[in-house]
Amino acid sequence: MLTRVSLTGSLGLALLAAAAIPALAQDRGGSLAQAEWAQNYDSAATMRVQRSNTPILSPQTLAATEQMVERYRDIVARGGWQSISGAERLRVGSKSPAVTALRQRLIASGDLDPAAGSSPVYDSYVEAGVRRFQARHGLNQTGAMNVTTVQAMNVPADVRLRQLELNAVRLRSYSGNLGERYVIVNIPAALVETVEGDHVATRHAAGVGKIDRQSPIMNAKIQEVNFNPYWTVPASIIKKDLIPKMQKDPSYLTDNKIRIFNGDREIPPAQVNWHSDEATRYRFRQDPGVDLNSMGFVRINIPNPHGVYMHDTPAKGIFGDDFRFVSSGCVRVQNVRDYVSWILQGTPNANPDTIESIIQSGQRVDARPLAPIPVYWTYITAWSTPDGLVQFRDDIYKRDGAGAPTASMAAAAAGPRNFNPDADDDQTN
Repeated sequence: MLTRVSLTGSLGLALLAAAAIPALAQDRGGSLAQAEWAQNYDSAATMRVQRSNTPILSPQTLAATEQMVERYRDIVARGGWQSISGAERLRVGSKSPAVTALRQRLIASGDLDPAAGSSPVYDSYVEAGVRRFQARHGLNQTGAMNVTTVQAMNVPADVRLRQLELNAVRLRSYSGNLGERYVIVNIPAALVETVEGDHVATRHAAGVGKIDRQSPIMNAKIQEVNFNPYWTVPASIIKKDLIPKMQKDPSYLTDNKIRIFNGDREIPPAQVNWHSDEATRYRFRQDPGVDLNSMGFVRINIPNPHGVYMHDTPAKGIFGDDFRFVSSGCVRVQNVRDYVSWILQGTPNANPDTIESIIQSGQRVDARPLAPIPVYWTYITAWSTPDGLVQFRDDIYKRDGAGAPTASMAAAAAGPRNFNPDADDDQTN
């Protein structure tokens, strides 16, 4: 049987009371929703997902994932779970037969205790169960249903089982000594973990490669941190984006602090014929600067044959999105100041005040960690932590071969609608 959240004592009594509320509400004229809402603080506190400090690449995670494989084999053997429909707009206070089906779906995956009953009303216990489900699938924890949550719920149990089986093999391949201090980039989760002494030191949301410009699976080492880097515009962007932009707005390059070079000589934009392909013969370089430069204020140098790296970004809004498949293969890091401070630990440049001073100076500064730090760019779409919590992410690059594309894949494939230099961040100097 799948591990369920334990609900005992006064909360258990509250759950039984919640199950009895529908009949009571009918007797009192149907004032059901208001009675349910008041319970939110109880249910949310009990069902909240606590973040584990166990690294995703660890013997503990591997063992927990192998145990979860057995639990999901049992779920599949018992028929898995039913798909739900008509649930995309459900939220607290909604009343619908779809809520009853939603309850059963949450119970089947251990996100809702069976004692919560079978009421057709979307109460605070259902809301907490949805939040828990969303947390396990890397979605914003709104507690309300939406298209992406329904898509994730409707992935069949046997597909989830195959994901777990495959990813147990992937986790096993990292069973050696990864280092005392190392970094994990889990591409499907768009997540970065720094690890020290077998525990997660910091976590960072990330922006990773689009479906057609995938971040590579690789092992490398962090050699250097480059503060206030330049950004050199790739040739494809010059042709596809910069030339059309300059045709519409001749001040575009100047406004975005992008300079044109013919060899080592800078030339003014007015000298270029923007109604031809002349611009493709030149080099375009964006000045350092947190507000405009596509690197933000820092680049983490990890020499590798793919030419990718990790960096800051001025487009901080992406880190609040469910699906952060937005780059040309590089990895953008949330709260990059904390990340850099961890990398440079033990050096004079690790101090937050020093980092801020370097940033504000606008000067190019290169800093090295005490020793190169291993960094592992991985592709893990399913895993479990020792507390019995199982996590799933979309097979965004279709490497699992386990199921059909989901809403997140469609969103990632669409890409940004407007030109954003940070979406094509594969060159710097």
